[in-house]
Amino acid sequence: MAVMRLAGLLLAGGLVLSGLSLGVASGHEESDAAEGSRALSEAGPPPLDPQQVEAGRKIYQKYCASCHGARGEGQPNWETPNAQGELPAPPHNAEGHTWKHSDAMLYRMVSEGWRDPFNKTRHLTMPAFRDQLSSDEIRDVITYLKTLWTPEQRQFQWEETQVRGGFPAPSAASTSQPDGARKQNAD
Repeated sequence: MAVMRLAGLLLAGGLVLSGLSLGVASGHEESDAAEGSRALSEAGPPPLDPQQVEAGRKIYQKYCASCHGARGEGQPNWETPNAQGELPAPPHNAEGHTWKHSDAMLYRMVSEGWRDPFNKTRHLTMPAFRDQLSSDEIRDVITYLKTLWTPEQRQFQWEETQVRGGFPAPSAASTSQPDGARKQNAD
């Protein structure tokens, strides 16, 4: 009986030591990740360009407000499917969840459209705007949306962008045009 107990203690001790060495290795990696995340948090999101915000506001009013509301408030009962089994347009302000997505995801949604996976129909509930808006205009409207969020939401969204990706690189056409030469869709 004493031999069995001693063998059990030795086995348990070996497992603990193995676990400690694994914990040290993964703890080091976790502390690096936590340190990197902390550095991102301390830096905060970059300031928004006022010209992009104003251009984005005009684009939003022209293309987005009819569904998402003049102030980003979304459609009534946006969390409840309508008679067709589709979720109404969500808010883009602090009450919604737009701020939970990276710049890359938001860009993709605006450019390619979006079908909410909970919808019962198969068509895009948010149309694709890549044929109506330039890459710069899509960036501008997303920049405007960021003005509708709380500082904490902006911070979260910025950190999400750092992890999941930002806007796609500007195309050669948009970078070769002088400021103000972009297609103007604003009122």
